[in-house]
Amino acid sequence: MPTRAEKTITVVAEHTRAAMGQRAGAHAARVLRDALRGGGRASVMLAAAPSQSATLAALAAAEGIDWGRVDLFHMDEYVGLAPESPQGFAIWLDENFVRHVPDAVFHRIDPDEDSEAEAARYQTLLGTAPFAVVLLGLGVNGHLAFNDPPADFADPKGVRVVRLDEVSRRQQVDEGHFAALDDVPTTAVTVTIPRLLNASTVIASVPGLAKRAAVAQTLNEPIGPMHPGTALRTHPDATLYIDAEADPR
Repeated sequence: MPTRAEKTITVVAEHTRAAMGQRAGAHAARVLRDALRGGGRASVMLAAAPSQSATLAALAAAEGIDWGRVDLFHMDEYVGLAPESPQGFAIWLDENFVRHVPDAVFHRIDPDEDSEAEAARYQTLLGTAPFAVVLLGLGVNGHLAFNDPPADFADPKGVRVVRLDEVSRRQQVDEGHFAALDDVPTTAVTVTIPRLLNASTVIASVPGLAKRAAVAQTLNEPIGPMHPGTALRTHPDATLYIDAEADPR
């Protein structure tokens, strides 16, 4: 019987972030066109982060996609931010992707009133059918969505409320999203690793020097909860797109 570690993740390295995004976005467009060819709908799971900007721009510009038959979901959202806060991940996706594909249906996580109830609602909304494609990145601690280490690779829930570790919160400050660590929320709603990987195709876009260690760990460490990115190596169709700065080889 094959083991989880025997699956091979494809790595595509480009010299620049822009070139990486073009390759990853073109890949996602091909997957989505194929998924829509049968005449039904297709679902896409999105990450909201600067690492995704080039990929999402390329996907939005791709031709031949009937966005009116596409449902967009996002994989995490802070708890406790004001609805209009620019740090909100749904707002970031609205500005950087959704407005460029206005025919698509965007299903937002909205944890303002009751985060546990919202996690349950969003889990129901996601359903159990595989996503056509998941577009994600890696945190500096290797997290997928907000599944910080130690991450649960067999989580029975599809969506849950989590406490964020300090490394994840510090990353938000280092990337300029918040002025100080105390400004970063301590909890979030996140899609879990099993639900993220319930997808026909997974495309990870991971540029930048700050992510080089996470890329190395994802590719080389034993598959397990202390390095959440290693879960990508359990998926039969996962591709990791990196630029020269993120390339540890």
